[in-house]
Amino acid sequence: FLDEIESMPLSLQVKLLRVLQERAVERLGSNTLIPLDIRVIAATKTDLKAAADTGGFREDLYYRLNVVTLPIPSLRERREDIPLLFQHFIAVSASRSGLEAPPLDGHGISALLAHDWPGNVRELRNVAERYVLLGATCDYRLETLLQGAQKDSGELPLAQQVELFEKSVINHALVRYQGCVPDICERLGVPRKTLYDKLKKHGLKADDYRHIAETE
Repeated sequence: FLDEIESMPLSLQVKLLRVLQERAVERLGSNTLIPLDIRVIAATKTDLKAAADTGGFREDLYYRLNVVTLPIPSLRERREDIPLLFQHFIAVSASRSGLEAPPLDGHGISALLAHDWPGNVRELRNVAERYVLLGATCDYRLETLLQGAQKDSGELPLAQQVELFEKSVINHALVRYQGCVPDICERLGVPRKTLYDKLKKHGLKADDYRHIAETE
């Protein structure tokens, strides 16, 4: 799978064309051809035919690749897929981070469907990761998270990003273990005093989560 093939240098395009035509590759420093049994899928964000016409992409490689074309509409053109994709990315991010997957309610779905998604699926995946890692900082209000997504979180100082992530992890543990400090200390691998210091720093109270658990 060759993603964003329009960015491939012309010098490399010549080599790729040769491989596709000969169905073989020669290792650097070797004179022996190695036969290949492959299929190539190439993805592009631009009009490769137009790029070929203007010399930005090799025309012979374009016609060699252009056997079957599958246009993929943008997210804004297939909004019915957004909630399902978002749920999938939430599950992936939660599993990778060792956190609970936060729920998605009707207000959140409405916010997802109303967003324009200029960054397409990549933006959706990034927002899902923010929702898992930082959602607790905005009470899991997706409309707030989406507003923040318009500004790259990488612009925040590293220390602030670490603080937000730490608060999110602790909040998840408080919810999961219903404010039980010994269980949370064991889960996070921190001494009790350290946990209490971090709770104070982030304005969190274990008792608040025990009360929620009892009333539910």
